[in-house]
Amino acid sequence: MDKAVIPRLELETFVQVNFKVPFLQVEPYVLDASYFSIKNREQNPVNDYISPNRRQFFKIFHMTSGTGILTIGLHQYNLHAGDIVFLHPDEIISWQTTSAETGGHFCLIHPRYLEEAAHILHLFRNYPYFKAAMAVIQLTESQSARVNQYFESILAEEEGRNEDKKQAILLHLQLILLEAQRAGKNRADVAVPETYRYIHGFLALLESTFQIEGPDTVIKIKTAAEFAGQLSIHPNYLNTLVKNQTGKTLREHIQARLLYEAKVLLRHTDWDIRAISYVLGFSEQAAFTSFFTKKEKVSPSAFRETALTPINS
Repeated sequence: MDKAVIPRLELETFVQVNFKVPFLQVEPYVLDASYFSIKNREQNPVNDYISPNRRQFFKIFHMTSGTGILTIGLHQYNLHAGDIVFLHPDEIISWQTTSAETGGHFCLIHPRYLEEAAHILHLFRNYPYFKAAMAVIQLTESQSARVNQYFESILAEEEGRNEDKKQAILLHLQLILLEAQRAGKNRADVAVPETYRYIHGFLALLESTFQIEGPDTVIKIKTAAEFAGQLSIHPNYLNTLVKNQTGKTLREHIQARLLYEAKVLLRHTDWDIRAISYVLGFSEQAAFTSFFTKKEKVSPSAFRETALTPINS
């Protein structure tokens, strides 16, 4: 079949024409999300956002109506009805709705949801379209209709009470991947402007800095100057780029990411406060407690005591 080319826009041109708010509105990943979620796009429209944080989920969304601009890493797509998108965990993305109407579905799948189905987890991890340069597929009208029905079936199963509903959901997810694979792929071929590359580089470096593997891991890059040095750019220039496009300074981004990771460790580990202070790069526990209390208006220990119930599968 002929593969239609998905239109793409230069980032700076699009920002000037379409964005009425700071382009890169950063929102961290919600700590208490479930391991699987599916929503109707019309009833649950997606906010304009970009996420430099560890999102943990695979995301698949399908459009039956409406338009929008999606940037994945350094690749940008102009999306329309019939498009299906595959997003890998940790991918830096932004989205802007460019139409009044919106239709279709999106679902979030945590790797732990697939732990009892190792072959499907392997399929997700090796599926070629969970890559920024290969993430968008344009379906034919008939293919889009079938995919939409698969999503409707998944939604019905998730809302139902069948004991074997997870098995049914996994089967329909595999059918969606199969349908997309049969359809083909439009590869991205235009890079975003150099200014965005610096912003993306900062956000990617920010995320990689906070990949904490254990209590022996220590955050080493914490200042704006250190991040700018890693990117071989003057800190004032980088700060201006990030501030103009996100509405926040480098320092604000770093502190927000530091606070987010502190919450994750307090909620999902049994490490004591001293150990958490250490891995987050604070010279002493008192400094960490002061930072956290100033930001959250509650001490780290009090936050841990009143934390919400951990994620349920």
